[in-house]
Amino acid sequence: MEEQNKTSGKDQTSTINWEKIHSLVDSAGEKNKHGWEPSDEEVRKIFAARTKDLAKKKKKEKQSSEYLEVAEFILADERYGIESFHIVEVYPLKDLTPLPSTPPFIMGIINVRGQIKTVIDIKKFFDLPDMGLSDLSKVIIVRVGEIEVGFLADVSKGISSIPLNRIQPSLPTLTDIGAEYLKGITSDHLIILDVEKILSDKKIIINEEIM
Repeated sequence: MEEQNKTSGKDQTSTINWEKIHSLVDSAGEKNKHGWEPSDEEVRKIFAARTKDLAKKKKKEKQSSEYLEVAEFILADERYGIESFHIVEVYPLKDLTPLPSTPPFIMGIINVRGQIKTVIDIKKFFDLPDMGLSDLSKVIIVRVGEIEVGFLADVSKGISSIPLNRIQPSLPTLTDIGAEYLKGITSDHLIILDVEKILSDKKIIINEEIM
C-alpha cells in the first residue's frame, strides 16, 4: 500500500493540470477588472503558467525552423521533393491537350477549374528515364512569383517534414540532375529540387509565352 501511495504521488507531481492553471489565469484577469489583487502564491502560479506557455511556443518555433516541409513524389523510380510553400495543389493528370511545336519537356496543357496550366515533364527536362504514364501519374502545380505550372509526377507521396541536418549538398555522383537545380539530398536519398532555379532556366524562359 505504501509503495502504491508513493507511485500515485509521483504521478500527481509529474502531471500538470494545464486546464486548471489556465482557468486560474483567466479568473485572475476577471478579478483584476473589479479591483482584486492576487496573493503572492497566486501571482507565482500565474507567472509559472505563462512561462510554461511561452517555453512551449518557443520550442515549437525552434522545431519548425529546424525542419523543411516538402511534397514528396516519384520520378523514374527516384524520390524527389519540392518545398511545400511552392505547392498550389496536386491534380490528376487528365484531359491533357498536347501543344505542337514545343520542346519535348512541354507535355501540353490541362484545364484546372477553368484555368489553363502548362504541364512540364521533369524527366524529359533532365533526360531522366521515361517510365511512361499510369493511373498514378499526377500533376504537381507549383508557383514561383507570377509563374504557375504543373510538374508531372509518376506518383505523389504526400507531405514530409525533413530535419535540416539530414539535408546535404548534392554530389555529381548521386543524381543525374545538375547540382544548380537542387536544394540538396537527404541521408535516405530524397532529392530536393530547387523550383526557382528550374523555372528560371533559359530553356523555360524562352518558352514563357507558352506557360
